[in-house]
Amino acid sequence: MDEARRWLRAARRVAVLTGAGISAESGIPTFRGQGGLWRQYRPEDLATPEAFDADPKLVWEWYNWRRSLIAKAQPNPGHRALAQLEERVPEFCLITQNVDGLHERAGSRMVVRLHGDIWTLRCTHCGLSCKNEDPELGELPPRCACGGLQRPGVVWFGENLPAECWQTAEKASRAAEVFLVVGTSAVVMPAAGLAAVAKNAGARVIEVNADDTPLSGWVDASLRGPAGKILPELLAA
Repeated sequence: MDEARRWLRAARRVAVLTGAGISAESGIPTFRGQGGLWRQYRPEDLATPEAFDADPKLVWEWYNWRRSLIAKAQPNPGHRALAQLEERVPEFCLITQNVDGLHERAGSRMVVRLHGDIWTLRCTHCGLSCKNEDPELGELPPRCACGGLQRPGVVWFGENLPAECWQTAEKASRAAEVFLVVGTSAVVMPAAGLAAVAKNAGARVIEVNADDTPLSGWVDASLRGPAGKILPELLAA
């Protein structure tokens, strides 16, 4: 912890990658952890273009359920610590795999959403995107003004990440002097590869996670515990 603090204190360029673990501490179920099931379906089977084509109402029922959970959740001390870190570092980028918006609600501004935004709806016919932050949508599936079906504005399994977001994330990772990996299983590519991008460019990589991950054996520091406890301690000095 002391060594990680020194690295962070000296850094002028910091990038952070967050995953579902930090949101789970706010009560949002993860895909792979406890509470990650809905009815008799696996989330991985619902979060695909094929599932939406086959049964858009079923997919939207699941997303309505997720939206209602997220609406009740609050940013935790881990989210707030990262917002505070952004205030202290001249060049900062927070790259997240989460779609819940809790980082922004905690005060983070420079956020790259690799997997999109659950509060955005995108028309499958005309492509128009719009924000809708109602916890539960009425008509399912929702429709655009043009009459086309709207889908959640998130990246599903089998889809490419938004090119601009990925380029920004890669650039920030290469430029970072310290790269924090927080609450991610480190198995979902290509996001999981950003830590290696940063390390290969000379960054110190610090992992914050309650469990071991595929990154734990080669990062510069692996801090065990919940982000809501470890991140405030990391910034305390």
